Amino acid sequence: METTPQSHADEKPLVFLAQPLFPEFAAALAGRYRFVLAADADSATSAEARVLLVPGLAPVTAQHLARLPALQLVAGTSVGVDHVDLDTCRSRGLSVTNAGPAFAVDSADYAVGLVVAVLRRVAAADAYVRRGRWAADGDYPLATKVSGKRVGIVGLGNIGSRVARRLAAFGCAVSYHSRSPKPSSPYTFVPTLLDLAVGSDVLVLSCALTDERKYMVNREVMEALGKDGVLINVGRGGLVDEPELVSCLRDGALGGAGLDVYANEPAVPPELFGMDNVVLSDHRAVITPESMRGVLEVITANLDTFFSGRPLVIYRSTAMLRL
Repeated sequence: METTPQSHADEKPLVFLAQPLFPEFAAALAGRYRFVLAADADSATSAEARVLLVPGLAPVTAQHLARLPALQLVAGTSVGVDHVDLDTCRSRGLSVTNAGPAFAVDSADYAVGLVVAVLRRVAAADAYVRRGRWAADGDYPLATKVSGKRVGIVGLGNIGSRVARRLAAFGCAVSYHSRSPKPSSPYTFVPTLLDLAVGSDVLVLSCALTDERKYMVNREVMEALGKDGVLINVGRGGLVDEPELVSCLRDGALGGAGLDVYANEPAVPPELFGMDNVVLSDHRAVITPESMRGVLEVITANLDTFFSGRPLVIYRSTAMLRL
């Protein structure tokens, strides 16, 4: 992306970019701000920057932040902020925003789609028909129903609460695990992840990744979910111990999985490719044209309010970013 030449006469607000803007965003925001790629900026421009806009999941490290002494706002376009050094942001009193609400509806829809796809073996049945096996070998084996399943949700935030409502409409018994109970929630709170897995047929991960949650879904949790249990992950790949996930699926200790996120994207454990009890997608639960328009609205609103001195529209203070 070509950046606008710097000029003292140019009074457009300066926005630093962690990486180039998405083309749709660049077109919509053209002329409103002066964008400069962090990697291309000189020391004088770096010293001036008050806003760092982070498209996608570009890492924002302590070293990146140290180059920006005047920084006040780190504006993300993603749901999570695990790619941002929050400890450094917190120590400097920086505001950090995300675009989670813009993605929540689509993520919840997709999570439910994965639940249905895995339990009913939709992808495997599709492949069976396409290979001509229905005519040659008869009906594809029966798969289990969705309605009435016990569903455990990890993280009852914007996404998780919507997943809960959708699956409750299927007649599922919903419970959840988070750091503390949600007083307004009609669903059953379970204080430990292991106990949630023991009492669930389906475990849905819709929480953010933090240091404390890394690999929280380990072999013990997967074995507690059981040989008929299903793991759905629309959160972050690092929530799950992937080698143990492969092992549990291969050994029959876990019944199936629907995965949209992975620990080392775009790398996917190749052992999963041949498993017909697994549905895979490429980190697309959050992405639709509608959600991208919503993100653009959030980003535009936050930039406009920041530079006009008004309160941010979507705001997560650094003190709250471990929810």
